[in-house]
This record gives sequence, structure tokens and C-alpha cells, in this order.
Amino acid sequence: MKNIKKIALISALTLMLGSSLTACQNSNQSSGGNSSATAVTQEYKYGKIDIPALDGALCGAPIYIAYENGFFAEEGFDVNLISADFETRKIGLNNGTIPITNGDFQFFPSMENGVNAKVVDGLHKGCIKLVVRPDSDISTAADLKGKKIGVDEIGGTPHQVASVWIEQAGISALPEDNEVTFLPFSDGNLELEALYSGDIDVAAMWDPLGSVAAKAGKAKVILDIAKDQPFAGKYCCFLFASSKVLEEEPEKIAALDRALRKAQEWIHENPDEAVDIIIKGKYAQIEDKELAKELIVCYEYPSEHEHHSDNQNVGEDVAYFSKALYDIGYLETDPEQFTQEVYRELDLNLGK
Repeated sequence: MKNIKKIALISALTLMLGSSLTACQNSNQSSGGNSSATAVTQEYKYGKIDIPALDGALCGAPIYIAYENGFFAEEGFDVNLISADFETRKIGLNNGTIPITNGDFQFFPSMENGVNAKVVDGLHKGCIKLVVRPDSDISTAADLKGKKIGVDEIGGTPHQVASVWIEQAGISALPEDNEVTFLPFSDGNLELEALYSGDIDVAAMWDPLGSVAAKAGKAKVILDIAKDQPFAGKYCCFLFASSKVLEEEPEKIAALDRALRKAQEWIHENPDEAVDIIIKGKYAQIEDKELAKELIVCYEYPSEHEHHSDNQNVGEDVAYFSKALYDIGYLETDPEQFTQEVYRELDLNLGK
């Protein structure tokens, strides 16, 4: 009888220990990030969601930091970071399977054509550069007439940036006018190789590849949208929300924006630590910590004070780029009307 009781006691203790370990494991997983993440309960108010982020671009920093530091978890989300191309993001926003994504004015023509999404916030300033070979005599938009320009895709943001820049210099970006030639490269490294070999004259690129090449002396920057007109001082990357989710669960979008604002503010205050997390997690194609910090600071992630000040007017920047795209024929809707249709200011107190 004593042996039976002893066996029963051991079994009970084993079950208790297994339950404790499982609970501990679940608790650790619920943080959604590394050991520095804020502890949260195992239950997620909004459950599991997918957020596109794994594209190697440095401008996804708020998403990486919100994930690693547990800001998404604090707001009630079990986040799964995924890799998704532009088409996948549009489909996900349209049907609500992707509630939010980091994006830019590349989305505007698609929204005009029926993609069911809204701009709900701004994320940061410029993250695209146009670079040429170090010995190139190209230095201005006017110099691009008759040249070959590499981009990641036709209709993508580097393509639109280059188009706006040269159109404002009096050069047509339309293919039928044959004043410039745009060549798409699915891989940024291949685009750079084409630049080095002379197959293209200019590479329009997302950070950090163009910046890395310039620092290594393999290229020189002729346009930095974080510093140069007509892009300087304006958000290039916005937070896009699925209209379906925004209409059915507005508190969910508000909570996601709160998490990202916490990340923006944390990056603003802790650029060195942010870079460490991004490099350690291999989120961006950069290993040069000094250069990564320079870029992060250049993106001007807003502080808490700046979030509430008049100089962070997201709607004005949506209107600005809407007009820029309208002027070169990429949008057909009147810019003021388009802005009213696609921009929504969130009530960030929803769901608190």
C-alpha cells in the first residue's frame, strides 16, 4: 500500500512539474521577442496575426523592435513575422488576413484601383537612394535623360521616386517617350552588379544596399530622399491598415498602432540598442553598426512629443505624394479627394 501511495505521489509531482515547465515555456513564448521583452500574460486579447516584415529592409525597424521588445504582446497580439511581396500584401490587406503593413506611396495607385486599405499613420522619413558609379558624371535629375535606371520593380517605390524626380526636371518617365529606360531587378545585389558592370547607369534602391555600396566607395549617392528635395522632411513610409479590419475591429488597428508608436519612440531614444537588435536578428542586410545607426537616425523616428505635435501631419504628406503622383500621371483622382478617401486618423484610445 505504501508503495502504491509513493508511486501515486511521484506521478502527481511529475504531472505538476510538467505543467509548470509547459506554463513557463508558454509564458516565455508569449513575449513575442527576446529576453528583454516585457513579461505579459499567456492569453492574447487579439490572438495570433501575421505581419509582413522579413524583406531585409532597414525601414521595417519599428516592426522588428515592437516584436523583439514585446510591444505587440503588451497590446494583446501573438505576432508572426512573415515574408510577403507587394502583391501578397495587397491581397492580405484587401481580404483582412493581413491587418497592417509598412508601406509607402507605392500603394496609392493600387488603392485607387480598388485595394481596400487606408493610411492610418506615418512611420519614418526617407529610406531610398539613387546611386551611380563613383566615376559617373551623373549628378542631377537632368543628367538622367537617355539613361538606364535600375529598380526593384516597375511601379515600385524606387521606380516612383525616380519618376517623380526626373519628371520635375522636365524629363518624361513614360516608357513610350523613350527619354529614360527602367530595368527591374528582383534582387538588389544583382542591381548593384549591373551598375558596376555598366549595364545600367543608375540604381534606385531601398536602404541599406545603396548606402553600404556608397560607404565602401563602390557607388556615390545622387539622391537621398531623407535629405533631398522634393522628398526631404516627409514621411516616405506609412502604416497601412486593412479597411475590412478597420471597419470591423477598429480597436485592433489602434492597438497595433500603439505598439508601433512605442517602438518608434524607443528607437528615437535608443538608436544604438535598436541597431544591435536588428543586426543580431538579421532583420536587415547590414552588418555595419555605425552606418546602420546613421541611417536609423536619418529616418527621424518620432518621439512621444513629436507624435502629438503639428509637424507630424501624416495627412499632409499623403496629400503631397498624391499630388506628385497625380502630376506625372500615376494617379487619376484629384489629390485632395484621394487623400480624403484613403487617410484615416485613428483614435488610439480604442480598446484600452
